[in-house]
Amino acid sequence: MWDGWLQEIKSGKIKSMAKGQPPSKKVFDFGFEKVSAAEKTEKVTHVFERVATRYDLMNDVMSLGLHRLWKNWFVESLPLRHEGVYLDVAGGTGDIAKAISERLTHFRFHAHITVSDINPAMIAVGQKRYPHLSWVCSNAEDLPLEDHSVDVYTIAFGLRNVTHREKAISEAYRVLRPGGKFACLEFSQVIPPLQKLYDFYSFHLIPRMGEWIAQDKEAYQYLSESIRTFLTREELLSLMRKVGFERAGYETSTGGIVALHTGYKL
Repeated sequence: MWDGWLQEIKSGKIKSMAKGQPPSKKVFDFGFEKVSAAEKTEKVTHVFERVATRYDLMNDVMSLGLHRLWKNWFVESLPLRHEGVYLDVAGGTGDIAKAISERLTHFRFHAHITVSDINPAMIAVGQKRYPHLSWVCSNAEDLPLEDHSVDVYTIAFGLRNVTHREKAISEAYRVLRPGGKFACLEFSQVIPPLQKLYDFYSFHLIPRMGEWIAQDKEAYQYLSESIRTFLTREELLSLMRKVGFERAGYETSTGGIVALHTGYKL
């Protein structure tokens, strides 16, 4: 009997428990590197700690100023809610929240605006610039807010740095009130005629500019790589619909370099 059983193991009909492989460990993208969930969160935090004081300057240089146009487009897409609650997640130094505040003031709307970011160094820079805004240090995957407490949720150029993206989108859905809007501005996939030029700029020029201006080539190498490993527009749209967002869709700008995804909690 034992001889027959061993023969079946050798033939592959029965798999030996001793030779069985342990369950595969889930890995996440940190640029082109594969890391654990804890490692990604730690590494991303470290990147933004290193570049916090020069982050906004580098955005201007890297995008040739285009990031300001993209962010204006993003902010102008948001609804105006008098006495509304606006939450900007992965808000960094607060430039999006500041723009939201200025737009609401222009139309004589009053609202409560909170910036959430996981990185204390980014928040420290932002608080000095915009003390009139509310600030909270928190992970996009676990927001310290009650259910149905936010009217407008924004996240700009931050979702690709989040470890568990579906969890972050689920958190957005949880904290939004019925009728609330989710808006995500993120880098996307360029149209084919721009691909070679875009790759050259991203992988050769941006890291060098990071080295010259911020003295941190590796951080900006990661930022370029993270764009390439991020979700496609359709994949992000699918996640939004999966967690419950309705009337979900997206628009692109500048040859597909950026995409604006929106959805509603109805």
